[in-house]
Amino acid sequence: MLKEYRTVSEVVGPLMAVEGVEGVKFDELVDIELQTGERRRGQVLEIDGDKAMVQIFEGSSGINLEDTKVRFLGRPLSLDVSEDMIGRTFDGMGRVSDGGPELIPEKTLDINGQAINPIARDYPDEFIQTGISTIDHLNTLVRGQKLPVFSGSGLPHKELAAQIARQANVKNSGEGFAVVFAAIGITFEEAEFFLNDFKKTGAIDRSVIFVNLADDPAIERIATPRMALTAAEYLAFEKDMHVLVIMTDMTNYAEALREISAARREVPGRRGYPGYLYTNLATLYERAGRLEGSKGSITQIPILTMPEDDITHPIPDLTGYITEGQIILSRDLYNSGIQPPINILPSLSRLKDKGIGEGKTREDHAATMNQIFAAYAQGREAKELAVVLGEAALSEADKKYVQFTDKFEAEYVNQGNYTNRSIEDTLELGWKLLSILPKSELKRIKDDMLKKYLPKGE
Repeated sequence: MLKEYRTVSEVVGPLMAVEGVEGVKFDELVDIELQTGERRRGQVLEIDGDKAMVQIFEGSSGINLEDTKVRFLGRPLSLDVSEDMIGRTFDGMGRVSDGGPELIPEKTLDINGQAINPIARDYPDEFIQTGISTIDHLNTLVRGQKLPVFSGSGLPHKELAAQIARQANVKNSGEGFAVVFAAIGITFEEAEFFLNDFKKTGAIDRSVIFVNLADDPAIERIATPRMALTAAEYLAFEKDMHVLVIMTDMTNYAEALREISAARREVPGRRGYPGYLYTNLATLYERAGRLEGSKGSITQIPILTMPEDDITHPIPDLTGYITEGQIILSRDLYNSGIQPPINILPSLSRLKDKGIGEGKTREDHAATMNQIFAAYAQGREAKELAVVLGEAALSEADKKYVQFTDKFEAEYVNQGNYTNRSIEDTLELGWKLLSILPKSELKRIKDDMLKKYLPKGE
């Protein structure tokens, strides 16, 4: 029989203090019964002697200090898991929300999983094809990698997230592939967009979806990515599947952390975020990877909106330190009507070299990638020079680079949200665009590759 406490001494925001407690542990799940008979769930956030600080998931409105009953359940917040999760939708706390039957669990797992032990990690080196040229060719995603998308308010990151969820697969692999999608603090309209898109395109048949809405209590936002990662770990390391975890929007997660930190009256760090923001984000991001001796893997694409498009803001700044690169969306490209508006020059995948080349993609992948980066950078510089000095100031070679840059953005980057290109299609398009330049300018590609792949007669 669980002991019942009626010693609630204080309620501040989503937090509640309970005094005179015994044997209570950090992260323990709490059952709260209000004077009306309504029940809510909470979690122990802090223990100080015989005083427990509890965060309430459904919010603290309507709580009467004197008549509220509190029971500590002796176990952490957990998620029921089963292979039947695939194709289902859950709320931010892991409850079935698609109107279907309840899940019959194979087991129940603590959502506060551990970061993968570095000694047990296997190096990410297998190409994941997203069907998006600017990612597959120029900022390649590798199985087991953490590759965030840095967006801005109003930019089409939700369309990009849905496109990756629809199209991603491990090339030349017959093994199971699943997408775990965590929507954190999104609007009802965005949630409808994702669910309708997944159903319409059939992507839901291989997806596990967790949705935490903007009007759900902020405290649930802390649990949602952990629910998603727990489901991913089960599918990857117990069912040997390749799992891609997409989490959007991590900025909403960090805002929820800041709100709770303020309610706890903690000393704020940069821009009011708690000093442990880096550590807290790392506990999520470091749950991605491959394990030695395990066929499965977890690859992460966290998506975050940069407040005021500021890449030095604490959330993108700290995310960049923990993860292996970033995909950056450009407002200028978006305003030019380019979809998806991925700016390749500041974007980076630190592990791309490990997942490309003969046997993985194609022998000409690295050479064409380097040549396209160089040509695009030179073309952008030439365009800026033309704005200042006029086109007459450009050399013939510069004019070719400008032509390359315009066509590159219009045909290569601007592929739309529903075009799924294979890596071979992307490489062929890259060669077609490189043929605009004089052969003497293709200095990063060996002659034998030029002879083999460069379109004839160009």
